[in-house]
Amino acid sequence: MEGLCFPQLLNSSCRTPDPPRSGTAIVYVLLYIISVLTAALNLLVVISISHFRQLHTPTNFLLLSLAVSDFFVGFMVMPVEILLMQTCWMLGDLMCALYYLVPFIVIAASVGNMVLISVDRYVAICDPLHYPTRITKKRIRVSICLCWLYAVLMSIFIFYNHLKQPGRYNSCHGECLVEIAGDVDMSLCFIIPITIIIVLYMRIFLVVVSLARAMRSQVLAVKVKSSRTVTSWKSERKAATTLSIVVFVFLMCYCPYYCVALTGHKIQIGSSTEVFMIFLMYLNSCLNPVIYAFFYPWFRKCLRLIVALHILQPGSCEAKVM
Repeated sequence: MEGLCFPQLLNSSCRTPDPPRSGTAIVYVLLYIISVLTAALNLLVVISISHFRQLHTPTNFLLLSLAVSDFFVGFMVMPVEILLMQTCWMLGDLMCALYYLVPFIVIAASVGNMVLISVDRYVAICDPLHYPTRITKKRIRVSICLCWLYAVLMSIFIFYNHLKQPGRYNSCHGECLVEIAGDVDMSLCFIIPITIIIVLYMRIFLVVVSLARAMRSQVLAVKVKSSRTVTSWKSERKAATTLSIVVFVFLMCYCPYYCVALTGHKIQIGSSTEVFMIFLMYLNSCLNPVIYAFFYPWFRKCLRLIVALHILQPGSCEAKVM
């Protein structure tokens, strides 16, 4: 029987999605373009920070971890998500649960990376004398590993019932729906980390304003518990400003999804009513490298070197990009 995902299951098969109209087809094309851009731009960030040794700083390692999670969004998550909007799910209920586990891990890792970035900027601005000893490369690597481990374990915990009983929320064969435990998800992936981020950046803002006033009135001290130069502090402030924009864009992309959950509505990932909010979250992964291109000269220089294939030359990893 035509129009069914599984024609042999007349009474329990889902119907195939309607063919896209011209306007809908344009939307699909735009989404695929965003997906390709997301993967390509974040891959360039990964190559830049991984290849050039001058960029091997604690802060950039955090950006590298964030770029890895954003790359997976563009390379794996978005294409399959778009495909699900157009076709039936043919891989079975278990693969459906496993598929939704992947984006949840990536999103949880992104949130964790944002928290680590906030902590990094907080120490750099509010306690600059102890920054080199407190925020070391080794500690950042360990923190990033723990962040990803936390994302994997938390995601498995939240999706345990779906992995144990796949397809429990499907109404017919050929459908792929997963319902998330709202309270646990909200607390671990939104309320707690977002609260930490907001508190830290409020503190950073107050310190930046205070020091800016001191500089304008020429009272800024070499005697104010810091031997760092004004130029060095301005550099840290610029980095904090750029990463503040990254965090702000992150909040604007993620808040709509979780704010709906706060109202008490159950969110079924994969349902048509949630498509916009899901892709708004995924769009954040494309915007991050665009922000870097606008605010980081080193990223623009790395792009030129990568496109020109200079990174294939011997000793190119020692190039000065900052």
